[in-house]
Amino acid sequence: MFNIIEKKITWAGKELSFQTGKIARQADGAVVAKYGDTQVLATVVFAKNPNYDLDFFPLTVNYQDKYYSVGKIPGGFFKRETKPTEREVLISRLIDRPIRPLFDERFRNEVQIIVSTLSSDKTVSTDIISILAASAALAISGVPFLDTVAAAKVSYINNEYVLNPTIQQTQSSNLELVVAGTKDGILMVESEAKELSEEIMLGALKFAHKGFAPVIDLINEFKQAVNKETHVVEAFDTPEVQDFIKKMSEVAKEKLTVAFSVKDKTARNNQINEAKELAKNFFKESEFAEDFVNRHFGYYFKALEKEIVRGSILSNSIRIDGRNLVQIRPISTEIDVFPAPHGSALFTRGETQALVFATLGTEIDEQMLDDIENDNSKERFMLHYNFPPFSVGEVGRVGAPGRREIGHGKLAWRAIHPLLPTKEDFPYTIRLVSEITESNGSSSMATVCGSSMALMSAGVPLPRPVAGIAMGLIKEGNNYAVLSDILGDEDHLGDMDFKVAGTEKGITSLQMDIKITSITYEIMEKAIAQAHDGRKHILGEMAKTISSTKSNLSNTAPKIKTIQIDKDKIKDIIGSGGKTIKEICERFDVKIDISNDGLVKIAGSNGEGVDGALAHVGAIVAVPEVGKIYKGKVVKLLDFGAFVNFMPNRDGFLHISEMSDNRNSNINDFLKVGDVLDVKVAQIDDKGKIRLTVKI
Repeated sequence: MFNIIEKKITWAGKELSFQTGKIARQADGAVVAKYGDTQVLATVVFAKNPNYDLDFFPLTVNYQDKYYSVGKIPGGFFKRETKPTEREVLISRLIDRPIRPLFDERFRNEVQIIVSTLSSDKTVSTDIISILAASAALAISGVPFLDTVAAAKVSYINNEYVLNPTIQQTQSSNLELVVAGTKDGILMVESEAKELSEEIMLGALKFAHKGFAPVIDLINEFKQAVNKETHVVEAFDTPEVQDFIKKMSEVAKEKLTVAFSVKDKTARNNQINEAKELAKNFFKESEFAEDFVNRHFGYYFKALEKEIVRGSILSNSIRIDGRNLVQIRPISTEIDVFPAPHGSALFTRGETQALVFATLGTEIDEQMLDDIENDNSKERFMLHYNFPPFSVGEVGRVGAPGRREIGHGKLAWRAIHPLLPTKEDFPYTIRLVSEITESNGSSSMATVCGSSMALMSAGVPLPRPVAGIAMGLIKEGNNYAVLSDILGDEDHLGDMDFKVAGTEKGITSLQMDIKITSITYEIMEKAIAQAHDGRKHILGEMAKTISSTKSNLSNTAPKIKTIQIDKDKIKDIIGSGGKTIKEICERFDVKIDISNDGLVKIAGSNGEGVDGALAHVGAIVAVPEVGKIYKGKVVKLLDFGAFVNFMPNRDGFLHISEMSDNRNSNINDFLKVGDVLDVKVAQIDDKGKIRLTVKI
């Protein structure tokens, strides 16, 4: 019934296997990949006819966490998997980014890849095995795919690289790095690092590339065993077509060359569109059918754009806006742009601008995480990136954040996260929102710079500011140029988008996407070194506005103070039925959170109220000291003395003999209920009863 084909190896201490022929047999390619006790199903289906109405490659990648894979029932009202979580979106992007460049540029058949978890032991993240499963499914699907892709994760622990670390190892590491590529080179990088040097990061890239080489061999062996015929892409580069394209290029080239010398983005785009219309009209007046024009014009016009832009950069090292290869666009920075937010910054670099807001909250504002790797854990740092259509002068949909917004936000999150103070040192929940108000290249790195400044503006104690820069690449044969601070057009027409973020001390995040089959280590080393110089320049420009955290929080920020108490005292603060804690909150206008280990957090908008509540809580849990003087209030009179409340929930007895030597004296002659007086603790007996005196 089943024609099962399976290949396996031992990789980084665990068995890795790919199996097909048993599950999802109607898909063009279906693979169950197993790594240790974690298994995922990857399927590939592609349309057999191209859709030339599209001017992009219609590839869709969906990664899906299935809660049954870890023996859980989803939370929420519906009790089923619904819209993708941030984790699912980020893993979908990790799968998509290294495989997208390896399809033929003229392939316009719709392709859908779905990866689902079947079983997870929760010791190893499912991201790497999902990339490998998708690559194996593509390899046996018959889709025209240029090369085999593999991936690996690397940590840096005790000055050593670790291949495919466990989730626990990653959490205690100085580095979390995901690398994907082919046998010839690296295609994709995603990472978070704790201010590591360029040398350590480059070493990690090489270690990962060498580490996944055996997996590429395994997938190739698996592909040969399946031996499926590859779909043929329609060929249309006949000599007649090439001759016609050459004539079309001559018609539009001069106007397009002038357009790419215009520095202003809007004016440049207007002239590019004029050149495009000129070329399209020439196409339409040709002997070729309109169907051919609609199918292939976009491909050939983009090739002409590449020829002009890339040729200029490689021949004379002059870029679209007139800069040289390493020059950074003009930078303008501001902080405290608006009065009410807790912190704000406006970062402008050329025609890219990020308006970033920092908001401080209490523990109740933390984000609940509920997925197959997080059991109701919480996140105290959030960074949300918004890219409205007006930022590029367009009309577009406004709604829930797309994959790009989630991915760019996470990249900036990774860049900032290693510098944040611990919860013990700074007990606030932190939310950053980056509003991209203009965009012409690397708005995610503008977000990093603006976020760093907004946090320092809000009084969040960062040890050092963080900046980011995007690097580009133009490569033709052995000739190449690495570009600092790339424009949108240089990204669109170039071969690499390499983002590097960090401090003056080291790198905190890398993200790289390659649009060609691979690049050399020499190019990566040059790009990282060039990015280091660019980052130093940007940090210098930021320092002209703010170089260290403000000493005080914003007046509008909540005030939070903490006190550590004995766990046995928690019940004293809460009181019977919560009466005591409720009274404190109402009296001082504060919120109080008490953790199981006895850490008490008091938050409020008024500093005096927070201080008052802190003192009150401190008094509740304080232990009376013999010989110490307290301010007390008479709460009850007896014939032979009075009870005096001298600490919250703590009374002592003041005998009449402490007031008078006459044994027949009446206590009412000396005190009445409500009187306030200074008392000293004279004695605490074995049962905890306290005797007071006024003989100070």
